[in-house]
Amino acid sequence: MELVIFHRPRVLLQRKGYQVAKRLLDLTLSLLILPFALIIMFVCAVAIALDSPGPVLFVQTRVGKGGHRFKLYKFRTMYENCDAEGHRAFMKAFINGQVDDLAAEKTVYKPFSDRQLTRVGRILRKTSLDELPQLFNVIRGEMSLVGPRPNVPWEVEEYRGWHKERLEVLPGITGLAQVRGRSGLRFDQIVHYDIEYIERRSFKMDLQILWWTVVSVLAGKGAH
Repeated sequence: MELVIFHRPRVLLQRKGYQVAKRLLDLTLSLLILPFALIIMFVCAVAIALDSPGPVLFVQTRVGKGGHRFKLYKFRTMYENCDAEGHRAFMKAFINGQVDDLAAEKTVYKPFSDRQLTRVGRILRKTSLDELPQLFNVIRGEMSLVGPRPNVPWEVEEYRGWHKERLEVLPGITGLAQVRGRSGLRFDQIVHYDIEYIERRSFKMDLQILWWTVVSVLAGKGAH
């Protein structure tokens, strides 16, 4: 059964008021959270360093608004020298809708095995604390608190035409797809939610998604 494609989203220039309000929200919340987040990040960094060898931060090139590339920051949650080719093969198949058979008995789509996660990494992913360093991406204007999650360049190369619509806005730490299903969604479903957000986005909707994210994280829903 073919999925219905949303109408093509339009980033309307006359919505400058919303764009300014969204940026102010990003900066205000990020700067308010940062003093407390830095304490938590320090604890996370120490725990990661003591748990397994390797860098504390995972830095990766991602594709943002309009195809702009930037360095995304996360805490490392996996052991070093994991199977990168296996990860790449899975993600390409995931984007192309070819993993349903592989994941038929699962409710979570993920490109790695639990054995590749460190002990601390499991906790960080379960609580989404591994995403905290992206507050710096938000402050730098490379990301927003709310928006589509950014992919790496070779994943974007696998996009079908309509998938690229999610690149019309700044990527986010969280988004509509993350509060609707997170790891339990197929890629096409994720993009549908991203496009729905782009078409409907508003200051009120951003606040709702932020609230739903807090509730989802506290409940441990869909976090893997």
